[in-house]
Amino acid sequence: MNTSKKDIRALTKEQLREFFVKQGDKAFRGNQVYEWLWQKAAHNFDDMTNVSKETRAMLEDNFVINNIQVDTMQRSNDGTVKNAVRLHDGLTVESVLIPTPTRTTACVSSQVGCSLDCRFCATARLKRMRNLNPDEIYDQVVAIDRQSKLYYNRPLSNIVFMGMGEPLMNYNNVIKAIDKITSPEGLGMSPKRITVSTSGVPKMIKKMADDDVKFNLAVSLHSAIDAVRTSIMPFNETFPLKDLKASLEYWYQKTGRKISYEYVVWKGINDSQKAIDALVKFCKYVPCKVNIIEYNPIGDGEFKQATNEALENYINTLEKNRIVVNVRRSRGKDIDAACGQLANKS
Repeated sequence: MNTSKKDIRALTKEQLREFFVKQGDKAFRGNQVYEWLWQKAAHNFDDMTNVSKETRAMLEDNFVINNIQVDTMQRSNDGTVKNAVRLHDGLTVESVLIPTPTRTTACVSSQVGCSLDCRFCATARLKRMRNLNPDEIYDQVVAIDRQSKLYYNRPLSNIVFMGMGEPLMNYNNVIKAIDKITSPEGLGMSPKRITVSTSGVPKMIKKMADDDVKFNLAVSLHSAIDAVRTSIMPFNETFPLKDLKASLEYWYQKTGRKISYEYVVWKGINDSQKAIDALVKFCKYVPCKVNIIEYNPIGDGEFKQATNEALENYINTLEKNRIVVNVRRSRGKDIDAACGQLANKS
């Protein structure tokens, strides 16, 4: 990593234009370079073919492009692709391409490790080393878009921030990355095709609502009983359900958009009728849907997938109460690419 040169992608378009003017060049040159950096995702100044060799050499002297590298790629039997992504400082995160017959979804990371401590998640066992920069998040999406076109002959259709890290603990960089992803000067994707999944940071959920974001919100809930949730997600003691509830009500009041609850059912933890009834009550506060997710073991034996009978009980009770419920079967389990399994084991 070259620390003496500034990462050129940390500059705004206006700053790039000003830089070229100071160099005695035309301001529009900044527009050209900005387009290469974002819309064309160039990782090398020499790729900028409509810029003179002298200008490219000058950029090389002053700046660096801290792009990611896909170190290893694994393909699952079900078509899921997992990338071990090496960052400019040698650290690694993982991202996943999830294909279905109608769409391809990128699951991207927002932190190296994680700020939170969910006991059922492999990533939470890694120390949070740092937040990802906007360009590092953006690059994951670009890489997966290319894989989608290569392997499935169609561009990426959806993005979920459900990889490594808690997105709302890296809020500013996540928002900047999404701005680039959705901008016509970037990837031009619709924000309606992007979902940010949080374990529940009430203050930041309210901030998202105040910032009038256009993407979707998902919350990893897993229990609507404080004592149970705290036992599996210890940070719930700091951000209890009453605070989460208030923030979600605020979100809906400001945005008018439904919330998705991600919910794993474990044997002997949250598979009782009491747990189901608590979830139903929580779902009545704000319009929502529930995604029941198959549990993916992380090798400790402490958490076990609930019985099919327990899952059916959840589904039937939710449907009886007119709550939309989907069951998500995990993809990529054979390569540790499924939900909760990302831990740099590639």
